[in-house]
Amino acid sequence: MAKPWAIQGVDLHLQPTGPGVRRGLTDALREAVRTGRLAPGTRLPSSRTLAADLGIARNTVADAYADLVAEGWLTARQGSGTRVATGTPPTAFGQWGSAVAPPSDATRPGRERRRPVHDLVPGTPDLASFPRAQWLRAARRALTAAPNHALGYGDPRGRPELRTALAGYLARVRGVRTDPERLLVCAGFSHGLKILGAVLRARGVRTVAVESYGLDVHWRLLAREGLRTRPLPFDELGTVTEDLSGTGAVLLTPSHQFPMGVALRPDRRAAVVNWARRTGGLVLEDDYDGEFRYDRQPVGALQALDPDHVVHLGTASKSLAPGLRLGWMALPPSLVREATAAKGHTDTCGVLDQLTLAEFIASGAYDRQVRSARLRYRRRRDALVEALNTRAPGVRPTGIAAGLHAVLRLPPGTEPTVVQAAAWQGLAVHGLTRYRHDQAAAADLDALVVGYATPPDHAWTAALDALCRVLP
Repeated sequence: MAKPWAIQGVDLHLQPTGPGVRRGLTDALREAVRTGRLAPGTRLPSSRTLAADLGIARNTVADAYADLVAEGWLTARQGSGTRVATGTPPTAFGQWGSAVAPPSDATRPGRERRRPVHDLVPGTPDLASFPRAQWLRAARRALTAAPNHALGYGDPRGRPELRTALAGYLARVRGVRTDPERLLVCAGFSHGLKILGAVLRARGVRTVAVESYGLDVHWRLLAREGLRTRPLPFDELGTVTEDLSGTGAVLLTPSHQFPMGVALRPDRRAAVVNWARRTGGLVLEDDYDGEFRYDRQPVGALQALDPDHVVHLGTASKSLAPGLRLGWMALPPSLVREATAAKGHTDTCGVLDQLTLAEFIASGAYDRQVRSARLRYRRRRDALVEALNTRAPGVRPTGIAAGLHAVLRLPPGTEPTVVQAAAWQGLAVHGLTRYRHDQAAAADLDALVVGYATPPDHAWTAALDALCRVLP
């Protein structure tokens, strides 16, 4: 969303409504006049001033003004500047002379708001690369082999076929120490966190330590369960875990901190485990992209250091697709009964998808999918780094040794302008500020968090070009 800009003391909020910068500006200005937010006779900023405010090219503003002058919405006279026309075109009025604004595509009933041209928001893989044919074959084999009773309600922990397959896979790939009886299948990470929030609250926990940078949706979820979140300090080495006093649990992304991209240092990993052993606290490990490592060896799961005090949470959201709603928790033995009861039979992912994923893992198709995705995302990451080196050498990428996103460090004070300019380019991208906990110490750090996995392969080059155009 573009920030408001002032016209003759009036705050006007503009939002691009078309796929291109020029069309977006033209539609937004036309809508402002049509709805009366820009009164007849209002003088608009010069094309140079408005271009600077919006972070776009001056010619784009001049062209948008010219289009609206030709349509009759604006007037332009030498020495008088560009103004809203005093006689608004008759198509903007109803039969009784009152302003009638036809609904835009964004508000027209039955229509969704237009999507950005390029999506670099982190959190979603390339959905176009979902292995449809392989998944379909696995589903057929799984359904053919499934006993009739598998289609019933079953164990709230999930199908034993999937828990067995996951126990072997997690041990082999992530070093997780568990067994099928201690695994609980859930409908994604948020569902698992909701279950754990209820368990923690029932145990008397009131405060959960979280990282200074992370996802507000997780913090709000814990708040809805009656838990307060307290952000831990963050320095150039990552999250500081030495002081966890006053908390009953801690939520971490230790293998690849989101969004900063650093791995939790060994001494800090040891500190949080020692705290859990000493106090009986619980460590919630979000292993959201543990399979994707490029320039270093994978960092093993924190859970392996102490399976009795660490809950390991993972999903198929990054490796396959978030729409599957398949996740899992490797629980400490003391937590299995409580977590299973808290889950009950609600929000349970479908049996057929569980059986399919079990077959997908057991057949080796899951490993092949992860290896293929890892190569594809590494090529994208390399293209991003190369483009920055040649076209935006003042922007430094960090956190790129692993994962599906990069943090692009920006000159101080430029983050809001760059995010705004990106919106006008039809580019969806988030600034780092969006991910900082509202109680965390203010950090003088401007950056973009760029998800390079989301665009399909055929759109990656164009998305990269759009990104480079808005960088300082």
